[in-house]
Amino acid sequence: MDFCYYKFCSSCTLKQAMTFERLLQPHSIAVFGGSAAQELIRQCGLMGFQGVIWPVHPDKTEILGRKTYPSAEALPACPDAAYIAVNRHGTIDIVRDLSAMGAGGAICYATGFIESGNEGALLQAELLEASGDMPLIGPNCYGLLNYVDGAMLWPDQQGGRRVENGVAIITMSSNVGFNLTMQRRGLPIAYMVSLGNKLKFDLHDAIRTFARQERVTAIGLYLEAISDPVAFEAAVTIAREMGKPVVALKVGRSDAAKKIVVSHTTSLAGADGLIDLLFQRTGVARVKTLEELIEALKVLHVLGPLEGGRIGAMSTSGGDLSLLSDAMIDSDLTMQPLSDAGRQRLQSTVHERIVVDNPLDYQMFDWNNEERLAETFSAFLSEGFDISLCLLDYPRADKCDPSDWGGAERAFIRAAEQTGAAAALLATFTDTLPEPLAERLIEEGIVPLAGVDAGVAAIQAAVDVGAFQRGPVYQPLLANTGPDEDASIRVYDEAESKQLLARYGIPVPVSRLVNNVTEAVAAAQEIGFPVVVKALGVAHKTDVGGVALNLASATAVEDVAGRLLQLSKRLLVEEMVEGIVAELIVGVARDEQFGPHLVVGGGGILVELTKDSASLLLPVTREQILEAFEGLKCAPLFHGYRGKPRCDLGAAADVVLAVAEFVEENASTIAELDINPLMLLAEERGVVAADALISMYVKNENGSEAGSTGSEDNE
Repeated sequence: MDFCYYKFCSSCTLKQAMTFERLLQPHSIAVFGGSAAQELIRQCGLMGFQGVIWPVHPDKTEILGRKTYPSAEALPACPDAAYIAVNRHGTIDIVRDLSAMGAGGAICYATGFIESGNEGALLQAELLEASGDMPLIGPNCYGLLNYVDGAMLWPDQQGGRRVENGVAIITMSSNVGFNLTMQRRGLPIAYMVSLGNKLKFDLHDAIRTFARQERVTAIGLYLEAISDPVAFEAAVTIAREMGKPVVALKVGRSDAAKKIVVSHTTSLAGADGLIDLLFQRTGVARVKTLEELIEALKVLHVLGPLEGGRIGAMSTSGGDLSLLSDAMIDSDLTMQPLSDAGRQRLQSTVHERIVVDNPLDYQMFDWNNEERLAETFSAFLSEGFDISLCLLDYPRADKCDPSDWGGAERAFIRAAEQTGAAAALLATFTDTLPEPLAERLIEEGIVPLAGVDAGVAAIQAAVDVGAFQRGPVYQPLLANTGPDEDASIRVYDEAESKQLLARYGIPVPVSRLVNNVTEAVAAAQEIGFPVVVKALGVAHKTDVGGVALNLASATAVEDVAGRLLQLSKRLLVEEMVEGIVAELIVGVARDEQFGPHLVVGGGGILVELTKDSASLLLPVTREQILEAFEGLKCAPLFHGYRGKPRCDLGAAADVVLAVAEFVEENASTIAELDINPLMLLAEERGVVAADALISMYVKNENGSEAGSTGSEDNE
């Protein structure tokens, strides 16, 4: 442990090697402030912190019996950790002094920085400069709880307990963190940190730090946003390599995608869906509630990732088992029938009137016979489920005598120990799983699960993490390199867009650009009837009659061209694609955090109405593309629906891969891309990009806009 008691160690060689470790596991804590600092000192005392605490206050001589110091410079040594609970201006001055001393790090409690507007943003920049090379958490945060060493770098009460090992929780809400410490579900928390404004210590920094702690078993996240998906992926990769599974609750499921120009792709792309993809790509299990987060962390703490979702369940009540079965409907968990050998084992231990099956309603015949229950439980757990559940609810101790439940508890513990099976005790409610029982079970290697729905979600989370660990390893995410600040958007018309796509091997219809009726008729005759004629540079072409299909004669082309030339000075004459089996949209949208990403979905004029789509992060594999196709609502159309031929999905995947290549080569300049529809023909006949729209960021020359800044509807 890097630690220095020299008074002014700005020249200390340890300064060059300072890391977050000193702040995380301090031997000395300097506390700046009044009431909040006093509470921190009190909490450290309650948790048995063995290091030294130095209160700093300009006016007081002692706080809670401890000698105070008037300033940072007056401290007897440079502290490993400093907690600063003064106003924002004072915070900056103290941070500057601590950095010069070579302190191990500081936590800044004060608000009024970037979250409060322009003035606060300037102060936050000043705080960053003042901190120098010193680690810093916050500002605008409660701070850090270390339940391994009892260091409560926190300005309030907390509900945790000292542990030998446990989970680390990273939260973007101090109040949520406070509430999580008050849980009575038995979850052992080793560390808790609230990130605040994340000035120098962001989400990925916290994940990396806790992943390297030997006494951390799993990592839980409460997230409001992920500012750097690439750094997040790298940090979670480290956690996976260190054997620390990650489970996350990400709030804000609304569609936060912002449109750059009018297109279909951006209306389909959702920011929350990209978070799901990021979690799937990195093996982070996602849960929906704080209860599920706690229960999932308990499963991962005790058992780690699960090999699969084969559940064995036992109860004295068919009603409890019915609740469990219903809760599993939308999960990947299953309760498969017992093997013949398993049935025989159980039949020899249970009452003759019990129906032996999975789930097992063993009723109350042997309730007061611990030995018989242990035999039954052992026979059931020997079946080799991925996890075996015993549903058991304790009565309230203030009005009832729970001693009769002890036999079943002990029998289940004995069975789990004897068989070595992964086991969990599942209570229907939080109220019926007392905290002391939960703690006892964890010590015995059994997961205490509170609540049927939360318990099922927790098991699913552990299954998801396990499945990822057995799956493929993906290439690192495409970095989000944005356009130049002075760039404007150029929207390529359909003809220009198709020319760009054709360079990447994407099939497009044979076409000609024309400027008058005579050229239109000549182009149609050259291409061969039937043809399509479109007005270029017209928004919402379909709505205003800017496109005409299936023109089978020169007269028809002449009539249509004359009309469309009143909408546009340039027309596109194309071959009419026939033999269409299905239509897709293939697009690119740009997200603020993720940058450009792909969208595939059901195409055509109903694309925005049906919103049948899936997003894909880059880089992408053929397998991911084909899996996305199969997940669409329109997927039955691809496989010979109602006597139609099967589609050429391989060719469609080739188009998506080509678009991905285009995006990766133009990652900093691509704004949007739509191919709609991508017409799917029968197997071995390929696909055709019937319509397309591309918009790119282009650098302005001499302050003038480059290219068009209008938009063309892609229909």
